[in-house]
Amino acid sequence: MKRLRRNPTDQSKHSDQQNDGAVARIAEIKCGSNPIKLMGVFVVCLMVTGLEDDFPTAVDVLTDKVLDGLLSSDFDKSSCLSRYQSVAYRKESAHKPSSHLISRLRSYEALHRRCGPYTQSYNKTVEKLISGQHTEISECNYVVWISFSGLGNRILTLASAFLYALLTNRVLLVDRGVDMADLFCEPFPKVSWLLPSDFPIANHFNNFDQKSPHSYGNMLKRNPVTQLSTLQFSYLHLVHDYDDQDKLFFCDQDQTSIQKVPWLIMKSDNYFIPSLFLIPSFEQELNNLFPEKETVFHFLGRYLFHPTNPVWGLISRYYQAYLAKADEKIGLQIRVFDTGTGPFQYVLDQILACSLKEKLLPEINQNEDVGSFPLNQKTKAVLMTSLNAGYFERVRDIYWEFPTVTGEVIGVYQPSHEEYQQTEKHVHNRKAWAEMYLLSLTDKLVTSSWSTFGYVAQGLGGLKPWILYKPENQTAPDPPCRRAMSMEPCFHAPPFYDCKRKTGVDTGALVPHVRHCEDMSWGLKLVDRENEMWTR
Repeated sequence: MKRLRRNPTDQSKHSDQQNDGAVARIAEIKCGSNPIKLMGVFVVCLMVTGLEDDFPTAVDVLTDKVLDGLLSSDFDKSSCLSRYQSVAYRKESAHKPSSHLISRLRSYEALHRRCGPYTQSYNKTVEKLISGQHTEISECNYVVWISFSGLGNRILTLASAFLYALLTNRVLLVDRGVDMADLFCEPFPKVSWLLPSDFPIANHFNNFDQKSPHSYGNMLKRNPVTQLSTLQFSYLHLVHDYDDQDKLFFCDQDQTSIQKVPWLIMKSDNYFIPSLFLIPSFEQELNNLFPEKETVFHFLGRYLFHPTNPVWGLISRYYQAYLAKADEKIGLQIRVFDTGTGPFQYVLDQILACSLKEKLLPEINQNEDVGSFPLNQKTKAVLMTSLNAGYFERVRDIYWEFPTVTGEVIGVYQPSHEEYQQTEKHVHNRKAWAEMYLLSLTDKLVTSSWSTFGYVAQGLGGLKPWILYKPENQTAPDPPCRRAMSMEPCFHAPPFYDCKRKTGVDTGALVPHVRHCEDMSWGLKLVDRENEMWTR
């Protein structure tokens, strides 16, 4: 499906509602309706919506609005415009969700409605949590995700927590932190996923860490596993500094014990889904949910993470103003971990070397007369994201000062340059989320090693990016980049432990679909079997 090329002028909410109504009326016309009447209504709709000849039909848009059944249709459209309008900005995904995934998502939504905040079942479990009263496992058990770390990390860990909840029939509740409600629409119909502010132990979240006496790992050190069944809650410390006891979370025997605890409070800065695929009791269900292993975050991300209306405004306005009319869109995501004030020449050299070597951008011709090319040349829009404006300025100037050997016209754009990461700042995180999403709308993508910002963009967009190798000794690597073997994010701090043999093991060599990452040799990521050769 081709993208809509909208007029940059913002349309009012009233106009959007009119357009939706016109499209809906077309879909409601039955096959036996008068064909002249049908054509007339369709023409009116085209006039209203401003569709061009190569745009998707109104019926296509309606079909895609629920992403092949991935999304529930039971939402108020105006409350979250991105949930329905985003299909007009994306190419149709080459991947389709399995029928089992769709069924499980609908079942989960029903469970969330029964057990979500302030339902009768939720209130009862909270009362027992406060009283410390022991109770047998019930239908309503919970995973509480603590808002922690940078925005890219939060998105990846929240997707991980949701999949864990899906696998264990728990209800996911989200600590709202400073801005979760400001950034993301509610993903489940008719009930919130946000943890109520009066949750009894919410005030202790900031004190939970690797040394917390409530952590699962520390409980194992003090007590036999069997005593966990008497607990009302346990804290799961899955942050990068977790120890060997904490990592036992990824063992089948420990999962059996953990399931007896009604409330699990989870903190993580890792995309830990690859290690869930190494837990035998989850294996069959995961295979049914995701026949294509590299689509896990692609589907979970598109299901869970929809920008709120203010953030969607940033995205849609920028896209329409700078990207919509380009024949091809290239994303360049630049994250520099070296200290010091950039821009660094070796980073710029690496960006250009990768872009030119992989033919993402054309060579320039310093001797060519600008006027020798016709006016209707192919256009490329290059969307650059970086905390520093220097790389954007240098690339922009190169393609402004010199023509390309192909005659292509290159426009280079950067939405913001915040200079440094400001995790707790609302406006900063709105811009960061908007830029991740904009990168996911590009046709081809270049990302930086180790960057969760890039992982989110590639997963949402269904893109296998070219990954810039991490520079060493302030020198541009040669080769400068490589193509990713899958669009899945990397688990940066996985356990290397054989739960059955109770010994160390290379967890990147146990099954064909869990391999070491391109950008972090000790990390793990999901791949499909046909991509196994990339890791050899």
